[in-house]
Amino acid sequence: MQPASENQPEPRELPRTVLAAAIVEAIEAAGILVAAILAGIATATGHSYQTASGVAITLIGVGVAVVVAFVAHGLRRARRWSRTPAVLTQLFAGVVAVYLVQAGRLDWGVPGIVLAAAGIVALLSPASVRLLTPGRIEKS
Repeated sequence: MQPASENQPEPRELPRTVLAAAIVEAIEAAGILVAAILAGIATATGHSYQTASGVAITLIGVGVAVVVAFVAHGLRRARRWSRTPAVLTQLFAGVVAVYLVQAGRLDWGVPGIVLAAAGIVALLSPASVRLLTPGRIEKS
């Protein structure tokens, strides 16, 4: 077994906050995939406003779910590149969740706000910042 490099800790050394952020990101990827599938079903059954837009939303949703799952995988492997897209995911998810709450979709909006808040807190915690911020210089 090779020793862990300075940039890539062994899995057992992964801070809990980074693991939590990866789990949140994976849950969000699954939620996006479910929403895309529901959009596809609505399109197939004729409940979409327009068939072309329903198909596009479904395909875009599946693509976004794959990308978010890739970011979750990057977080789980402590890849430094994953921090920025993960933070952006949490900000975007929070905005979408607020819109869902305002639209009366509490079933999707409230869990979305909770997940986005948990994800951003996990990503901005000191242990996560230390591990995932490239070129960070520790203050003495």
